[in-house]
Amino acid sequence: MQRLVRAAHTQRVGRPNRSKQTPNRGKRGMNMTKVKPSIANTSLNAGRRRFPLTLWVVVLLVLLLLSVLSSITFGPVDIAIPDVARILVCRIFRSEPAQYAELLQSTTADIIWNIRFPRVLMAMVVGAGLSVSGWGSRSMESGVGGGVARNPLADPYVLGLSSGASLGATLAILLGAFSWFGNYGVSVGAFLGSLVTALFVFTVAFSGKSKGNTIKLLLAGMAVSAICSAFTNFVIYTASDAEGIRSVTFWTMGGMTSASWNLLGIPFVVVLLGVAFFLTQFRVLNTLLIGDESALTLGIQVATIRKVYLVFSSAITGVAVAVSGTIGFVGLIIPHVVRMLVGSDHRRVLVLSTIVGSIFLIWCDVAARMVLGNEELPIGIVTAMIGGPFFVWLMLTKSYGFGDE
Repeated sequence: MQRLVRAAHTQRVGRPNRSKQTPNRGKRGMNMTKVKPSIANTSLNAGRRRFPLTLWVVVLLVLLLLSVLSSITFGPVDIAIPDVARILVCRIFRSEPAQYAELLQSTTADIIWNIRFPRVLMAMVVGAGLSVSGWGSRSMESGVGGGVARNPLADPYVLGLSSGASLGATLAILLGAFSWFGNYGVSVGAFLGSLVTALFVFTVAFSGKSKGNTIKLLLAGMAVSAICSAFTNFVIYTASDAEGIRSVTFWTMGGMTSASWNLLGIPFVVVLLGVAFFLTQFRVLNTLLIGDESALTLGIQVATIRKVYLVFSSAITGVAVAVSGTIGFVGLIIPHVVRMLVGSDHRRVLVLSTIVGSIFLIWCDVAARMVLGNEELPIGIVTAMIGGPFFVWLMLTKSYGFGDE
């Protein structure tokens, strides 16, 4: 099986014909002057993988821990990192040492445990979820244009999944849809909105003469996103519930203001299950890098697994939007940055994207809280300011192609 995959991958990437090499050779006998940039980048993946995955994970987990402790100190009340660490350790392990009794009973302890720590954890979960969902969105389209690297702009925000989830949440808040699910009605509405939107986008993208074209996929996502935004704005404009309108406004711009211990359970479980599921699929996803036809010859049911990936990505996007609102471009930025560092192996990209996405959104939330002083900036604005230029850069860079280019 592995030999077949390597043989198909070699045929896709292209191996230099040693019998017809020109005198102008690289150090390894390859005529680099006649290799396309995308092919050259693929050959550099081995260089990017010189650091073992364990080392990457350990380094990033240390950075994540430092980010959690440091981010809690930012706010109107100045708190030292040692105090943050002491309070968290004592609360987590339910211990009350005598020397820290005064600290644990202070207002500072309540601020950390009931306000700031749940907010940081929510940013971690949502950042990881959006990164995995963005990674999964491109994985679903790995056959479009011939590989994941050929479809760099696929993202829950760009493909309309986030807008669909926002529409579902809006219907649940203002019109009482999905009220039979009780407190989970908003989450269910966001999930169903994301799933229906994804189905519609891919139906449009895979219909007509240019079936499966990458540009058509992106245009379909943008069009459906505009439609969902229009219906969301229509519902808001015609609604008479002032409190509901304020709640929906939160969804449209994104933020962690509603973070609490009660809201952490479902997103954490869904994201954890999503990451665990995709980790079991990394061999299949690596095989899809060589194209749908080669994957089919190896016995992989491409259409079926793509539908399964659609459900998981929609579920992750739905619960993330349900608790944080629409936060764009996280799933676009993080997987690309990680892939530039470690190559295209899905196992490495998935694991590291989960951690890097958490770190990224933690500091975006810190920026949203601190940049305006006494007022809080919606976190979706911060990510858009970063993701918008990154999106333009991806379209302009020569390392990526579209369609059959």
